[in-house]
Amino acid sequence: MPNLFDYDAAGLENLLAGWGEKPFRARQLLRWIHQFGVRDFAAMTDLGKALRATLAAEATLSLPQLRRDSLSPDGTRKWLLEVGAGNAIETVLIPEPERTTLCISSQAGCALECAFCATGRQGFNRNLSSAEIIAQLWWANHCLRQDAVGIAPRRVSNVVMMGMGEPLANFENVVVALRLMLDDFAYGLSRRRVTVSTSGLVPMIDRLRDSCPVALAVSLHAPNDALRDRLVPINRKWPIDALLAACRRYLDKAPRDFIMFEYVLLRGVNDGTKHAHELVARLREVPCKVNLIPFNAFAASGFERSTPQAVSRFREILLNAALITTVRRTRGDEIEAACGQLAGRVQDRTRRRERRAQEVQA
Repeated sequence: MPNLFDYDAAGLENLLAGWGEKPFRARQLLRWIHQFGVRDFAAMTDLGKALRATLAAEATLSLPQLRRDSLSPDGTRKWLLEVGAGNAIETVLIPEPERTTLCISSQAGCALECAFCATGRQGFNRNLSSAEIIAQLWWANHCLRQDAVGIAPRRVSNVVMMGMGEPLANFENVVVALRLMLDDFAYGLSRRRVTVSTSGLVPMIDRLRDSCPVALAVSLHAPNDALRDRLVPINRKWPIDALLAACRRYLDKAPRDFIMFEYVLLRGVNDGTKHAHELVARLREVPCKVNLIPFNAFAASGFERSTPQAVSRFREILLNAALITTVRRTRGDEIEAACGQLAGRVQDRTRRRERRAQEVQA
């Protein structure tokens, strides 16, 4: 039985056509499900009775179960969603005066094993379905409506695909979810307000450019291949030069005129003045902004946060070279919702945690 959360507009039109319905019914369904947050077919009053009966008999609107709702003193909110077989994912809401940003997960765990990321330490189980991805946005807006009884509710205004997993390793399902985020009959977000973050899957960057070009963020974290091989192992397959070439190609169709490069600062590892100057040389030919991210600790990470002085010094070198540079303000670390801390619950099929435990014992 099809779960309608798995379908974008084109998919719904095809499904409904098989039941003899006209294309405009897909737009009506999108509004009820995603704009209004309605899951009861009987309440979709502008659909004919026959179609409502067909939907009730032939389709579902199934969502992951909300298991935990955590609130940080700074207003950051984290939800734990059950996705079956002992796996759970985390989604983070970051409210600010001018925007409400949702950080969405794309996989149960992650197979890329970046050295400083809690998700990578959990191992990998599977890709999330399109329904499980878009459900995170549905749940966030639903909870915001519930909180705002009697007043105008907040809605998610920005989405960043920066939660658990590598979005471009789950390309097809992520693109269906992106199309729903952008669809005026669903969530109506602009391409500039939806960001996909990647560790550097070069062929998939090109595919995203051609099929659904939203804002792009690249997890760089090192200015040279030797160091990035250690911190971001996918670099061994697609090194920095190939990655930056893909970024330049992406700009041909990107909704913004720059690429965002994310750089987690690790004390004594990648935060020296030599690293900053090397990064300047690397990025000089790519229209970009650099987002410096103080490391957010997690158990047995093996890394430490750079000192405020080192962060300031690194930033000044980039600014003096005319690279637009910001330092991300840490949000939600009290509930382990900050960048790099999301772990959820993953039934690891890679046996990565088991190998790590054996390495520690050895």
